[in-house]
Amino acid sequence: MAVLSKSSEDYLEAIYELAGEDNRAVRSVDIADKLGVSRPSVNNALNILKKEQMVVQEPYGAISLTCQGQLYGKSIYARHTTLYSFLHNVLGVESERAEEEACEIEHTISEDTIRRWREFTETQLGKPVAW
Repeated sequence: MAVLSKSSEDYLEAIYELAGEDNRAVRSVDIADKLGVSRPSVNNALNILKKEQMVVQEPYGAISLTCQGQLYGKSIYARHTTLYSFLHNVLGVESERAEEEACEIEHTISEDTIRRWREFTETQLGKPVAW
């Protein structure tokens, strides 16, 4: 799987969240609103994601994740929720700060480490991490 920049991963995660598990089509304006960025910024990011074969888009139309994009987006989202859950629910970090820090850490942590982190968090909470 391709390795994307932090920014591209943020866009992919946002699209994944907006599209949901059933991979509904998403509009660029919704991505812009979710991330607090301009539509031209979304268009630039989409061009990168298209080149990496993570998204498809009809001309000026709806955006959908490819299978590869959905897997990558789900992975980033799962990392984020695991980290957020640990920071907020286990360590007691304030929600907004836990959200910001989870977003920073999710881009650098390995799959093996996040798997172990998830297992530890689930053991500490006594229930699966929601993601």
